[in-house]
Amino acid sequence: MPLIEADDLFKFYHPGDAEVRALRGVSLTVERGEVVALIGPSGSGKSTLLACLAGLDEPDGGIVTIDGRRMTRRPEAERAALRANSIGFLAQSGNLFDHLSVAENIKLQMNLSGKFDSCRVIELLSLLGLADRGHAMPATLSGGELARAGLAVALASDPPLLLADEPTAEVDAETESRILELLEARRAKGGAALIATHSSALGLKASRVLEITDGRI
Repeated sequence: MPLIEADDLFKFYHPGDAEVRALRGVSLTVERGEVVALIGPSGSGKSTLLACLAGLDEPDGGIVTIDGRRMTRRPEAERAALRANSIGFLAQSGNLFDHLSVAENIKLQMNLSGKFDSCRVIELLSLLGLADRGHAMPATLSGGELARAGLAVALASDPPLLLADEPTAEVDAETESRILELLEARRAKGGAALIATHSSALGLKASRVLEITDGRI
C-alpha cells in the first residue's frame, strides 16, 4: 500500500470572473523509502498540490489517502489528527510562530503529535546547523535559517511522510548538502518525501522525478 496516494485531483480558483485551473487530474503515489522530486515552473501547481495532499486545502475533485486513510472531505479535526501523526509539512514561508523561539516551535510540533523528545530537539538543531540558534526568535533569522528551522519543525515528530515546498531555495551549497544527507538518512530508514524543488542536486538524489506543468503530471 502506498504511503500517500492521490487519485485524479482537480483544483480551481476563481479570481473575479476568471478561472485558474491549478490542478487538472493529478494522480501520483509515494511509497515508503522514496524521495520523490516534484519539478515544474512557477505557477505549474506544485504548491497547490502539496497543500491538497496535506489536507490544508480541499481539492474540488479527486481523493487523497494517507497510509490507507482518507484525507479528502473529512472534518478538519480528522484531517489535523491525520496530518499530525503522518505528515511533516514545510511551506515556502510562514512555518514558524513569530512569538516562539526556534526550539519552542519544534517542541510545539512534538506536543501536537504527542511525541515530545527533548533530545530530538537538540539533534535536529545540530543536524540542520542551528545548534546555536535554538533560543533565537524567527524575526532574527536569515532566509536560510528560516528554511532550516521550518524543516526542523516539519521533522520534529519524525513523520513517515515529508511534504516540502522548496526546502533548499534559500540555502547555500553546504547547507543544501546537509539537507540532502538528512533526507537520505530518512529514506534509508523507510521514511518518504515528496519535495517541490528547482534544485538539480535534489533531483539527482531523488528516487524519482515527477514533472508538473499547467496542473498536470
